[in-house]
Amino acid sequence: MSQIKELLVEELQRLLDAETQLVSALPKMASAAHNSMLKEAFEKHLRQTELHVERLNQVFELLGENAGAQTCRAMMGLVEEGQEVIASGKNKDEFALDLGLIAAAQKVEHLEISSYGTARTMARQLGYVDVATLLSHTLGEEESADYLLTEVAKPLAQQLLAQDLELQRA
Repeated sequence: MSQIKELLVEELQRLLDAETQLVSALPKMASAAHNSMLKEAFEKHLRQTELHVERLNQVFELLGENAGAQTCRAMMGLVEEGQEVIASGKNKDEFALDLGLIAAAQKVEHLEISSYGTARTMARQLGYVDVATLLSHTLGEEESADYLLTEVAKPLAQQLLAQDLELQRA
C-alpha cells in the first residue's frame, strides 16, 4: 500500500472511532442543554453522526479496506472536556452551561472539519472520486453544524451578558 493510502486509511479509522465516540456523547450533551435550539442542534447532529458512521463504512468498502476503528485520542480528550463542562455546569447559570457546551461542541466540529478535509484531499490525490464525494458530504454537514452552533451561541451570549450587567447594577 502506498504511504498516502496508508495515511488515508489510518485517518479514516480514527474518524470512525471519533464518530462512534460522538454517538455516545451527543445524547448526554443534548440532555444537559437548557436552550431548546441547542438541544435540537445536538439531536440533529446525533442523527447526522450516525449517518457519518455509515458513510465511513461505505468509504472503507470502496477502498477495499478494513473498517476497524483506530483510537482517536483527540476526540477522547474533547469528549472528556465536554463531560467536565456538563459536570461543572450544575453550579452555573443555564446560559453559561449552554455556552460551555457550545464551546466544547465546536472544538469537536473543528477537529472533524480538519480531519475530513485532510482525508478528502488525500482521497482526491489518490483518484478516489467516490470516496472524496462521500467525505465532502460529511465535511459540509460538519461545517453546517459548526455554523449552527455559532448562531445558537449569539443570543445566549447576549442574554448572559445582560444578566451579568443586571447583577452588577444590583
